[in-house]
Amino acid sequence: MSEGTGEDIGEDIGESTGERGVGMEDDGDMELYDLRVVVDRIEGRSVCGMEVGDCFTLERSAHLRLPDGGHFCVYALASVLPFLAAKQRDLAQGDWLAQDSHFSCPDPEERLVMRVERTRRRRMNSADLT
Repeated sequence: MSEGTGEDIGEDIGESTGERGVGMEDDGDMELYDLRVVVDRIEGRSVCGMEVGDCFTLERSAHLRLPDGGHFCVYALASVLPFLAAKQRDLAQGDWLAQDSHFSCPDPEERLVMRVERTRRRRMNSADLT
């Protein structure tokens, strides 16, 4: 495993069941989820040029990636960003953030709604990240 990249654990997973992935090795001292943030719907007019389906991924704790040629509105990003670190971790049962995966852009004309999806669970070394 190369430094800071983490170990892939399983295939696309959807929401976690809290179980360890098949074939998970014991190296690493924490587990995080990779995330995909997708424009789920636009209930107003698209002011920033985004469309339903536009997305970005957050991988290996802090690697934000856009599809080739894609863009993501900085204001929409700013509204979802504070929640992503929590969505990368296992959350207590009953925690509202474990149950809610939709976030809104602050532009009242646009009413853009994003969906945060967990895509992969990884075992990582915290020493590689700090």
